[in-house]
Parts: sequence; C-alpha cells; structure tokens
Amino acid sequence: DAAQLPGLQSKRKKVVHPEEMPWEMSRQGLLKHLLNEKMNTRMESVDAYMQLIPPGSRSGKHRHLAEECVYVLEGRGYDLHQDCDVEITDTYHWKAQDEVKRYEWEAGDVIYIPPNTIHQHFNADPDRPVRLISAINRIYEKFGLNDLEQIEDAPEYEPGVVLTAELVEQYMKKKSTQTA
Repeated sequence: DAAQLPGLQSKRKKVVHPEEMPWEMSRQGLLKHLLNEKMNTRMESVDAYMQLIPPGSRSGKHRHLAEECVYVLEGRGYDLHQDCDVEITDTYHWKAQDEVKRYEWEAGDVIYIPPNTIHQHFNADPDRPVRLISAINRIYEKFGLNDLEQIEDAPEYEPGVVLTAELVEQYMKKKSTQTA
C-alpha cells in the first residue's frame, strides 16, 4: 500500500557495502549481486550484478523476456545474440530466428540486450578477466513474465559451490585452455 511505503523505505538501505553483496556461483557464471530484492534496499524495480568471466571463458547462454543493459567495466570480448519471434495469445510462445549476430565490445562500452534475445558473453582475452555490470528490470519477474530459459551453463558452473572473494580470485587467475 502506498501509504505504508514511507515507513517501509525508512527501514531499507540507501547504501550497500561490498561485504553485503553476496557472491553466487550461477549457471550464468561468477556473479556478485549489487542490488536485488533480497538485499533490503530502497531499489524497487532494478536488479544489478557484477559478472566476472575468467580469461578465455564465457558466460552461460540464456534467454529472458526482460531487456538488459550491460556495462563493460574491464576486458574485451564479444556477444552472440539470437533474436526470437514471440507470440502472446492465451499462451506465450517463442521461436529462435536462424541468424546469430556477433557484437564486439571492450571496456567502457554498453551492451544492450533486447527483450527475448538468446545471448551469451565471451571473453576474447586468454590472459585477462572480463568484468561486466548488468542491470535488469525486475518488474517482469513480479508479474510472472520473466521466463528465464537456460540453454548452456558457464564452464565454471559447479552446483553447490559457495563462492567467496578468494575463490573468485582463483578462477580469475586461471589461464584459459578454451578458445573464445
């Protein structure tokens, strides 16, 4: 209720410190959550995280309805994007188009991921990590429309692994044996 919002907001954080930002070993890869619904912040509609991609590695490949904005903080690489045709009637259906588009990026660039686009980030540097900052609107999830579909896991993904800053540092120091 809008009348209760000022009281609720007064109990929520305006500043989030690094030790309050949890690491996650996700199917997308190594993530540090900057803002999300579980962190008791005043941010109502946006989730943000930092993603680290080890040298020569890649993120998970996935699709979701919400558009996404990604700032390249460090590194260089490329994205593969595959648009999908969508039909929303009584049910929701999507079909991947045949064309896969490649987009090169480097530190300082912003990557726009349109709604319902299959996408994956690749670190093109075999010696240095990539750091990306991602922001996505959580309103789709609130309405049950953010149908995240995981197509491929990041190579580093290990279910049950609890990430710490020290473990992330070890991942970032590994040299790639893969080709990006």
